[in-house]
Amino acid sequence: MGASIRIEDIYENKVKKALSDKFGYKNKMMVPKITKVVLNRGIGEAANNSKAIDAAVNEFTLLSGQKPVVTKAKKSIAGFKIREGMPIGCKVTLRGKRMYDFLNKLINISLPKVKDFRGIPSKAFDGMGNYTFGLKEQLIFPEINYDSVDNIRGMDITIVTTAKTDEECYELLANIGMPFRK
Repeated sequence: MGASIRIEDIYENKVKKALSDKFGYKNKMMVPKITKVVLNRGIGEAANNSKAIDAAVNEFTLLSGQKPVVTKAKKSIAGFKIREGMPIGCKVTLRGKRMYDFLNKLINISLPKVKDFRGIPSKAFDGMGNYTFGLKEQLIFPEINYDSVDNIRGMDITIVTTAKTDEECYELLANIGMPFRK
């Protein structure tokens, strides 16, 4: 019984019924579900330090189990010493088993390790049923070795769902165990 089965089981056995009861869905296909999780990191120092991109790619590969895409600048910004086409960050999109593995690790292992953790913000919904929040450091994940980190960098995590409203998305995430701030 792997880690991913746990959140999937919670969703199948508990969350679907709870959401159907609360919102009165007439069809089981109307019940919102998580479709993907996107990890994103913009690296401001990439203009001066090309090794920063390599470090971010390595960390995201460890976290997600798949190789991230390096994002490039769309236009030049002289004030930031950025030219068009220059690598400035990386992102990775997780679906299926890897998505559930990552969510399970995030909810049960990593977030409880955050110092003075009071929960993640409950206001970070986009109005379309998606949720985005940021982490200040990558060291909360068990795969990241403290000694190999050159700089502490944060990341954005976006959870994309099929929910139509923020309330539906909140209920979905709260029921699978996301620790929202009270």
